[in-house]
Amino acid sequence: MSSADNTPLDSEPLPIIHQHPLAFLIGLEGVALLKAFAGEFDRQFTEDRLAGIRALLDAAETLAGGVDVAPLSSQDGYDGWAQTYDEPGNGLFPLEEPLVHELLDSLPVGVAVDAACGTGRHAAYLAARGHTVLGYDTSPRMLQVAREKVPAASFEEADLRSLPVADAGCDAVICTLALAHVSDLGAAFAEFARVLRPGGHLVISDTRGHFVGSRLYPLIKWGLDGRFGYVPTWHHPTSAYLRAALPHGFRVRACHEPLRDGPMVKPQAVPEPAPPADPQAPPDVWSLHLRAPDAANATYRDHPALIIWHFQLDE
Repeated sequence: MSSADNTPLDSEPLPIIHQHPLAFLIGLEGVALLKAFAGEFDRQFTEDRLAGIRALLDAAETLAGGVDVAPLSSQDGYDGWAQTYDEPGNGLFPLEEPLVHELLDSLPVGVAVDAACGTGRHAAYLAARGHTVLGYDTSPRMLQVAREKVPAASFEEADLRSLPVADAGCDAVICTLALAHVSDLGAAFAEFARVLRPGGHLVISDTRGHFVGSRLYPLIKWGLDGRFGYVPTWHHPTSAYLRAALPHGFRVRACHEPLRDGPMVKPQAVPEPAPPADPQAPPDVWSLHLRAPDAANATYRDHPALIIWHFQLDE
């Protein structure tokens, strides 16, 4: 994800949260059971899930205990992530980039603003297509990587809801994997409408959350000082983007909600679950999936991983 500062303009209090690995695992089993109850899975699957819950409770002592986690600003979280952000392993990038690139290929060449540009993933693509690229982010370390990666673009520290761009000063705005860090989308879309010329284009990608049934998606990160915390992240329903966009004169040109490429946990790749690396750190949900692979796969089956929008501002 690219970063957008979630503290200066958001008024929601940011509490300390409690994360327990057993709670996550039983939660996965619970969502899978709800899907079975609705008719998505058969009787044997239901019995297996109930047996899985019993096994988890019996093996609870092999898991770390719960951990209290304080909020971490997106600037601190993404500063700590900057040097490894582009490394292979982020499963969203291969799913997101082809769809976003297809939308970018349809845009006329002009001045493009990359709001919450991160390390410049899409700024590089825009510059290669001949756009004049202005990139903005709240993380100095992410911007440092972006400047090295895309010397042809201009990068500056700024929040996506307060861009140093003149009214109607650009032809396109792209904002990828960042709006999830903004609790209220209204201010972001108002700013995008302000800086776009009439007829300009807005391309957005965003996550669909990971904790099914919750609007919250705390993203665990470590700052440069080694302090861990959660970067506040929100799952916005599809209607929220429309409520934020339509009053400002945006019209929908395209919307995609791609599913994950295959199961969350591939059966042939499930190793024996390893003990927690650091019992004092928050649980790694990706490793926990290995302890309940069938439940994880059932939970995220048919659950969109992303939402991708192409809006155009009225002439």
